[in-house]
Amino acid sequence: MSKNPFLFNTHDLPRRPGEMREYELTFEEHEALGFEVLAIAADEPIDIDLRIESVAEGILATATVRTEASGECGRCLDAVYYDVNESFQELYEYVEDPRQARKKNKPGKKRVNKTEEEDLDEDLVRQMDGELIDLDGPIRDAIILNLPINPLCEPDCPGLCPDCGMKWIELPEEHEHAPADIRWAGLENWSGGKSEPGPTEK
Repeated sequence: MSKNPFLFNTHDLPRRPGEMREYELTFEEHEALGFEVLAIAADEPIDIDLRIESVAEGILATATVRTEASGECGRCLDAVYYDVNESFQELYEYVEDPRQARKKNKPGKKRVNKTEEEDLDEDLVRQMDGELIDLDGPIRDAIILNLPINPLCEPDCPGLCPDCGMKWIELPEEHEHAPADIRWAGLENWSGGKSEPGPTEK
């Protein structure tokens, strides 16, 4: 059994252009997906509304991704929750018959040099694996590329007092700390009493 939870079998979709099927799916990623401060927790359900269509080149997948990310506010460290509701569309090309591919590349046939742009386009093309399409990359992109990298509990969250670490929102308006004078730092723990005499002073 594949370890990739996002593989989807398109066996039920006829390969005639114009044919379409729709599905409501739920996936679970077994590792957290996102950033340290905000991520989809491991085993958090990821709901997908998926539509697949047969086209001449392959299968066109259109999907909406819904799930919930959790983390902490970047200012006050309170827990935050973020609803993910994103869409994507990907074309999965049919894989050529290896025999046909060999005919195209057989010796004696003139080959046209590809431009860097064409090479890049080929790198971005997704291909089917038999009747399977791999939704892993598009789902990850739809989630991660749209998560805020500095999540906030409220847009105007004032954060924490840098001196005592308390939330500004819970502190009185007049809250402040006297600036410390580093010249007297060595006397902070001095009790004011006389020190014990050394051996030569007794």
